[in-house]
Amino acid sequence: MLGISVIVFLMIAVTPGDPVEIMLGDQQATQEQRAALRQDMGLDLPMVQRYFRFLGHAVQGDFGTSYFHRRPVVQVILERLPATVELTLVSLVLALMVAIPLGVLAAVKKNTWMDRLATVGSLMGISMPGFWFGLLLILFLGVGLQWLPISGRSDLSGSIPAITHFLLIDTLLAGNLTAFGTALRHLVMPSLTLGLPMAAVLMRVTRASMLEVLRQDYVTFAEAKGLSRMRVLFHHALKNALIPTVTVAALEVGSLLGGSMIVETVFGWPGLGRVVVESIFTRNYPLIQAAILLYALIYVLVNFLADILYTMLNPRVRL
Repeated sequence: MLGISVIVFLMIAVTPGDPVEIMLGDQQATQEQRAALRQDMGLDLPMVQRYFRFLGHAVQGDFGTSYFHRRPVVQVILERLPATVELTLVSLVLALMVAIPLGVLAAVKKNTWMDRLATVGSLMGISMPGFWFGLLLILFLGVGLQWLPISGRSDLSGSIPAITHFLLIDTLLAGNLTAFGTALRHLVMPSLTLGLPMAAVLMRVTRASMLEVLRQDYVTFAEAKGLSRMRVLFHHALKNALIPTVTVAALEVGSLLGGSMIVETVFGWPGLGRVVVESIFTRNYPLIQAAILLYALIYVLVNFLADILYTMLNPRVRL
């Protein structure tokens, strides 16, 4: 985390563009007013001093004030984070639900038309850029067929009491199935755009791991005992084959968080990723630094949870 804070700060420091000039725009401000604004934002300090000042406040949970929103950065992030987390979790669940069954099927039906179809589909999923796939979904499902809404999080979000700030959960807690259906329809295209490329990667990993496990002696022994094919596959083989899948899924969370910035912009999703993209254009340094550090922290924690999950899948693995 410390290393990431240094890298992010240095990259922001060498990025062209002056936040003061962007904020003032075409306003006829004097040099004294510009200098006062730069001093108020702390941009008049040397770079090293600015970094240690940022670091000292960050360890206390203070990431400064957003230049654009004129509010504490933590407050802006907390408002937008639930939408991004909800989209990421739905995309992750979708990816796992697609990847694991298809990976197992491709391994069991090796060298058949099912295996080839799944392999070609995974190659297409890996090759498609997220923003391009999202635009295709908007074009066909949103504009052409008009089955799904093309932007936003929900048309009825203002009428739902914010309890957990996760719209799907809040609509269920409120007992409003109409609002739940609306929120779910808004989630379909963004989650498909994020989840299907990840599913393609996980499917190939699951297939390769499953093929290796199926050649192990304990699987042959289980089959020799007369156990059913389904029990051998899902009780003996799949549990061990999922260890590489869990590893890759944890690593792919970083891709989901990074990809959500583009996807949220394409679909007008009111999440943290969209705010980060806007902050990059406006040189909103405090929010960029805080958001990237948060992404890094989530990435570290998810990989730590994956390490713990190994012991549940295979008791022989110890931390």
